[in-house]
Amino acid sequence: MNDQKVAVITGSSSGIGLESALVLARNGYITYATMRSPEKDISIKEAVQNGSLPIRVVQLDVTDDTSVKNAIDHIISEAGRIDVLVNNAGYSLGGALEDLSMEEIKSQYETNLFGLIRVTQAVLPTMRKQRSGRILNISSGAGIFGFPVHSAYVSTKFAVEGLSESIAYELEPFGIKVILIEPGFVRTNFIHAMVVAKKAQDPASPYSELMQKLMANASELAKNASDADFVANIILDAASNPSPRLRYLTGKDVESWAAGKKNMDEFEFFNMIKRLIA
Repeated sequence: MNDQKVAVITGSSSGIGLESALVLARNGYITYATMRSPEKDISIKEAVQNGSLPIRVVQLDVTDDTSVKNAIDHIISEAGRIDVLVNNAGYSLGGALEDLSMEEIKSQYETNLFGLIRVTQAVLPTMRKQRSGRILNISSGAGIFGFPVHSAYVSTKFAVEGLSESIAYELEPFGIKVILIEPGFVRTNFIHAMVVAKKAQDPASPYSELMQKLMANASELAKNASDADFVANIILDAASNPSPRLRYLTGKDVESWAAGKKNMDEFEFFNMIKRLIA
């Protein structure tokens, strides 16, 4: 088993996490597909049974210290190494800032940022000992520019960007590469699984019209979204490339928005984003 590279993916029950587990396993990685509630998920188990893939399903809740420690200890005990970590677990909290409770904001950060930190810290001693490893953090186009009624989500992704760029310097001397994957819209259940803040669901909210416009336009934007397997193949390339980049813009939409952010002045870019929800 030690001759094969080992990948660990968080949030593997659906979407990018699920597709990444399948793609990495098909390409020779012993893949630990971790998720909060494995007993509720059957899709990856069916894929494993049907494809005879080297995937192990492990319970891991990124918001729980004990769960993370137990899962990583189990993987290291069984596999002896960890070569690739894909920090994918996350969700989007919808609602204007005024409509978000502090508890809702804290929960968003607990999963999207602190969960990523928690798992990364658990994996790093093993990667340092190996003097090799890849840490792929699933960011977003929302880690590059702001977007209305998603301020909590966007701010977690901005934090992931800064965190990743900073630790890239710290970890390079140990042979560990840090990589940011920045998807645009992806055809997953992410939008449908978005948590809408309690106050944001109230038609009396002063931001109700804005929220409705964004939800309607998000469905329209999703029609031109990338497939999850497209993102998964970018992840495979970043995991296996001898000289990976720090950032991978993933999708024509996010490439276009990032180019606008770079080439437009702030007024022009602000108006471009406003048009997306007009």
